[in-house]
Amino acid sequence: MQKFTTFTGIVVPLDMAHVDTDQIVPKQFLKRVQREGFGQVLFHHHRFDQAGQVVDTFVLNHPRYAKASILLARENFGSGSSREHAPWALMDYGFKVLIAPSFADIFKNNCFQIGLLSIELAGELVDEWFKRVASQSGYRITVDLAGQTLTGSDGFACFFAVDPHRKHCLLNGLDDIGLTLEHEDRIAAYERAHAAPWQAGAPEARS
Repeated sequence: MQKFTTFTGIVVPLDMAHVDTDQIVPKQFLKRVQREGFGQVLFHHHRFDQAGQVVDTFVLNHPRYAKASILLARENFGSGSSREHAPWALMDYGFKVLIAPSFADIFKNNCFQIGLLSIELAGELVDEWFKRVASQSGYRITVDLAGQTLTGSDGFACFFAVDPHRKHCLLNGLDDIGLTLEHEDRIAAYERAHAAPWQAGAPEARS
């Protein structure tokens, strides 16, 4: 997993609440097991009509947000089934940061597992960011994870909370395997001390 320290990106405002994982990645696209390739079907039923034509009115299809890498959304984002494909699709599309008043717990955990930063802010702050993004084409936010701040291209800024353990993992690029390997020396020492099979200490069976 790549380290996350600071990041600046164009913000796309998805003004929708209770966006579930089936909207993020519809169930018919869950056949593949690789993480790559899901970006093309992200929000498929919103981005395309039944004939496969682009829906111009959907915000992700607007040229103004063509290179967006920060998603601003409403409450309860990522609800529904716990499919890992939803964070995979968001990251594969190019998103690095998600901002919303709240996220579904399992979805949020799945995001952290792949280095996708999900930031929860009070509803009033999210409203303010929506206003600022709408007022300026190409509006950008700089995310400073170490300082836990968001700073807009117009100078507006705010603080965000993050779980200390998650922060440590993201700053150091540690997934579950990486966390385990932090204790590699202790693991190796344990293995050396238990080099003989456990059966060696058992009494021999009597005939």
